[in-house]
Amino acid sequence: MLSLDITLEYLGFSLEVAQTIPQSGVTALFGRSGSGKSTVLRVIAGLETGAQGRVAWDGEVWQGPGQFTPPHQRGLGYVFQDTRLFPHLSVAQNLAYADKRAGHLPGPDMAEVITALDLAPLLARQPQSLSGGERSRCAIGRALLTRPRMLLMDEPLAALDEARKAEILPYLERLRDQIGTPILYVSHNMAEVARLASHLMLIEAGRITHHGPIEELLADPATAPALGLREAGAMIHAILAGHDDDGLSRLQTSAGTVFLPRVEAPLGSILRVRILAQDVILAREAPTGLSALNILPATVTAIQMGAGPGALVQLMLGEDRILARITRRSASALGLESGTQCFAILKSVSVAPGNIGARMAPAGL
Repeated sequence: MLSLDITLEYLGFSLEVAQTIPQSGVTALFGRSGSGKSTVLRVIAGLETGAQGRVAWDGEVWQGPGQFTPPHQRGLGYVFQDTRLFPHLSVAQNLAYADKRAGHLPGPDMAEVITALDLAPLLARQPQSLSGGERSRCAIGRALLTRPRMLLMDEPLAALDEARKAEILPYLERLRDQIGTPILYVSHNMAEVARLASHLMLIEAGRITHHGPIEELLADPATAPALGLREAGAMIHAILAGHDDDGLSRLQTSAGTVFLPRVEAPLGSILRVRILAQDVILAREAPTGLSALNILPATVTAIQMGAGPGALVQLMLGEDRILARITRRSASALGLESGTQCFAILKSVSVAPGNIGARMAPAGL
């Protein structure tokens, strides 16, 4: 594990983090602007010399009393928001520079990186001629070719518009699944995090408030305040079963069939689908005469009443947990409590394409 036990004080801001980070998959560090996300990355990379405490990789101490390993000896790759490609070198030369510096370190080779990020059409071009998404892919490729122990990604999509983000996210999923380099991914965009991460850490005012497997944290009503109520929502796992002539796709979940606007993925793909709590309606009996196509049996597992008029209801939907955001009045009128059998109603069009991604492991449906 990568372990941190550090403090940092500057300009009225206090960072205090004692945390272990998995050396596999994608760990997302999520929080609002100014919460300390990028500072944590800089401490890990050795770029914050004022930090106090201990940073270690599997017992190899990078920072401790009287000890400090400089950044270039930590074996980490760093992808910044502004990409920082060498402007006087072509894409191929940017990649070759990193490849040469890595020498014979184990890790992905040039061909694997070019294939995973679809860089072949870009190799002869200069950075200034690339789109934002293309520059991001090249910067990620260059960082990977340093053969890092871990890839640190500091909001790599923050400067991109929604169309460019949608273009690059499938490459990041492919990178996660095919290359295998562990990634620590900083973001304040929950849609990105839900698509990519296997583990989630929530940071607020310089402190880690929650951490654990992403499926568990997103389905936990207690984390909703840290995420923001509009972002509260959980993931279900599904297999893409078919496409219908009216433009809808059929997804097979552990609770039954779900219809969504056409999902552009091969049939049989295993998907993770994020469903926002505000898009779930509850009924005690199976409703009829509704326009909603997705009506699935569910069981209430927890209810958290808010300070205002709202309530968050955690539901078991087959083998997955989801959240529903309703009013306290509705929760009372429906007589909801742990163990209540009900029906979850999901509007097909409420699930945006950006909330559908590839799942890392078989769903076991």
